Amino acid sequence: MRVTVVGCGDAFGAGGRFNTCFLVHAGGRTLALDFGASSLIALKKLGLASTDVDAVVVSHLHGDHYGGLPFLLLDSQYEAHRRRPLLLMGPPGMATRLPTLCEAMFAGTWRTSWRFPMHLAELPLRTPVEVAGFTVESIEVIHPSGAPATGLRVRHGERLLAFSGDTTWTDALPDVADGADLLILECMGRGKGRYGVVPSHLDLEVIEAKRDLLRARRIMLTHMGPGMLTDEATAHAHARGYMLAHDGLVVEV
Repeated sequence: MRVTVVGCGDAFGAGGRFNTCFLVHAGGRTLALDFGASSLIALKKLGLASTDVDAVVVSHLHGDHYGGLPFLLLDSQYEAHRRRPLLLMGPPGMATRLPTLCEAMFAGTWRTSWRFPMHLAELPLRTPVEVAGFTVESIEVIHPSGAPATGLRVRHGERLLAFSGDTTWTDALPDVADGADLLILECMGRGKGRYGVVPSHLDLEVIEAKRDLLRARRIMLTHMGPGMLTDEATAHAHARGYMLAHDGLVVEV
């Protein structure tokens, strides 16, 4: 299993980073975890073809995590001339929210006669589902988004990837992380003091305090805000053994 970090930024593009999107490659298939508003641009900057993506699984319904889907659909229709099927999945509520988003951004989009088979479905909580050759399970976390926010577990063969999505600390996170070869964990802030604590998000101080509960072989921090992108914070995270995501990074899992 190989992970390409298409974008690992926060909602505000801290550090000039693109919105959240991770491509997971295994067995000749490609799964995207989240597709934020700038993800299509990020794919093209990296020279990656959106037509290679078999499915997109969304962790929660915030624009920096699923706001790029209308652009993906229109690009697939008119520029990329996609023919392969595309599966879009997300938490309960996505089947209503995505069409509304598309219509708000580009009126008439959802009435398009797509040139490729497109299927939209909701991912049931704590129920493993086969998605484009991967087994995906979603676990509800805590992040207000108008619908359940979820962490994701993605399995292919003996390899397991876990992704926290956006969340404050919750006792569900150890379940998300359990046994993962790699845990992609959001870390928006450094912690208390001059770095601040960002509401509804994790910070390095909390992660450090709870680290023993996160039973993953490796942890990669993502969704980092300005407080985590300082030289001091970066050096501390590296010293504590965390990988730090950056756009374009490729990781073997």
